[in-house]
Order: sequence, then C-alpha cells, then structure tokens
Amino acid sequence: MFSMNEITFQAMIEVLGKPKEHVESALKIYVEKIRQDKAYQILKLIIASPKKREKEELWSAFAEVKIKTTEISKLVHFCIDYMPSMIEVLEPIELKMQDIELSDFLSDLQAKLHGIDMVAKQVHMENDLLKRNMGALLGNYITLLLRSSNMDAKQLSDLTGLEKSKLEDFMDRLIDKGKVDLKGTIYSLKK
Repeated sequence: MFSMNEITFQAMIEVLGKPKEHVESALKIYVEKIRQDKAYQILKLIIASPKKREKEELWSAFAEVKIKTTEISKLVHFCIDYMPSMIEVLEPIELKMQDIELSDFLSDLQAKLHGIDMVAKQVHMENDLLKRNMGALLGNYITLLLRSSNMDAKQLSDLTGLEKSKLEDFMDRLIDKGKVDLKGTIYSLKK
C-alpha cells in the first residue's frame, strides 16, 4: 500500500448499551485497541462520561480522537474496524495517487469488505438455523401442551411466553401443515 507524509483525521466513536459500566468499559477497550495499533498515533483524546438516554434504559458515551497515520488504507481500516459515527480528514488538504496506488487501495478495501460480507453471511445462516430450530422446538412444545388439553391462544401464549399475535401466526402455520385444528377460539391436535 502506498504511503504519504501524514494523514491526520479526527473521529467520534460512540458506544450505546447497558448497563452504564459496560458502556464505559467497551469505550475504554476501543480506545486501548487504537492506542496499541502501531498504525495510529493518537494526538488528542476526549472521553465523555456516559449519559442516560431519555425514554430508554440505555447509556451512551463517546470518545473524540484526533489521529495521525501514514497510510490511507489504515484510515479506511479504522472506519471499518471502529465504525466511527463521524470522521473528518484534517490533513492533507489534497491526496494524489497514481493508478497502481489506487488499484492497490481498492483491492485492499475489497478484501476487507469481502471479509465483512463473509461474516454477515455466516451470521445470517446461523440465525436462519436458530429460527428453524426454535420453530421446531415451539411446535413440539405446543404439541405436548395440546395433548393434555385443548386451549385458546391466550392460554398457549401464557404457557409458551410468546406474544399472543405471534403465537396465532405460528398456530396458523401449524393449521396449514395439518397438525392443529381450530374450532371457534380453541386449538386442538388434529387426529
């Protein structure tokens, strides 16, 4: 990757969550990770105390950092790795690149994006698997409940912990599959 004299930028890193101690700790970990990375030199750091968000049980805190680096690719990696809510390049005012430098930069960026895409696809597949397994588990649990007695949606909702409207949607799928009958408001196993 190509080098320049120096790139100076400032960024705002925000953390949102609960409890307050977790937000403080997570922000400190982010800042420490930046400090340990030899690609970045922190010139200025301001860490704000966590503040509770109105109408929510969440806390937010931010760190404002001014950083110097010598590679534009490291600036892009910073954006991807730390997901700052704001970034501003302070110096240089103008960046000049040759075609090979731009090609190398874009290839590096694409490699990073492909890595992120791979993780996102893996998480999506795992999420789909969890949903299918939870659906099967819920179906088995409802089958066991309906073996003991017929029930309405509220009773099933109370026993499964699933919101009544979502339970009714799930029960409609069981009816479509021929596993459950609905007479009036009462569900029963299909015989």
